[in-house]
Amino acid sequence: MLGIDVETAKTVAIGVVVVFVALSVVAAMIIKNITTKLIGILLMAGLALGVWTQRTNLQDCAKRAQERYDAGVAGELACTFFGTDITIDEDDDPSS
Repeated sequence: MLGIDVETAKTVAIGVVVVFVALSVVAAMIIKNITTKLIGILLMAGLALGVWTQRTNLQDCAKRAQERYDAGVAGELACTFFGTDITIDEDDDPSS
């Protein structure tokens, strides 16, 4: 059996506690950095997806405007981009 006295056990326990506290602080810093990076990546990916989707909607609207212009249909065409209404007048040339 291991023969240690009470004072040695107290000293070892204090050392172990200090090591665990230090490791906890280091782990918290690493996890914070990783979490911050993951949140940043997810945010940028979400914004990229939103812009890509809106770009597709605006491209479809421009195609409709070009078709209406080619067919000689008069009037305004309304499109939205991130919730903002964009109106294309009959006097506007979508190809220019």
